Amino acid sequence: LGQTVDLITAPDHTINFEQFTKQRYEWIVQYKTAYYTCYLPIALGMHLCGVTDPKAFDEAKEILLELGKVFQIQDDYLDVFADPEVIGKIGTDIQENKCSWPIVTALSLATPEQKEKLAANYGKDDPVCVQEVKNMFGELKIEAVYKKLEEEEFARVREMITRSSGVVPRGVYEAMVEKIFKRK
Repeated sequence: LGQTVDLITAPDHTINFEQFTKQRYEWIVQYKTAYYTCYLPIALGMHLCGVTDPKAFDEAKEILLELGKVFQIQDDYLDVFADPEVIGKIGTDIQENKCSWPIVTALSLATPEQKEKLAANYGKDDPVCVQEVKNMFGELKIEAVYKKLEEEEFARVREMITRSSGVVPRGVYEAMVEKIFKRK
């Protein structure tokens, strides 16, 4: 479902930044990444271990959907800012017109003139256009916004883990956080 919304939000060769809202982005993330990457594998394990308490599943869902959201924000950030040699791939979200965290955040901070420049360059498979978008991300200090958000979100997830009941061992959550936090 999330993958479908992701694809229809950003069709090829059509830039419509009105669809690149925080609400839509969060919906895509929840249904494209957070459920299947974080929550569903743990929920399956809980079922297999005989857990039946709905409150335990609700608690796991709350923690894991939040962790999944942070994971996807980080993935979007790395797509634009990470060294391809380190992550093992060349990011293409800009060229593919993706409704990703950097562009949604940039649009929320940009002036009308900056939005025009982003619209003129985003979603184009042209190295000059990609660099113009990255330059605009630099002007808008998207990296600094991300680093602050990363610290805040992981602190929030860790607090949720600390408050958890322990039905899912805290070490399970903590291992996931350690795999994701400060990933490069």
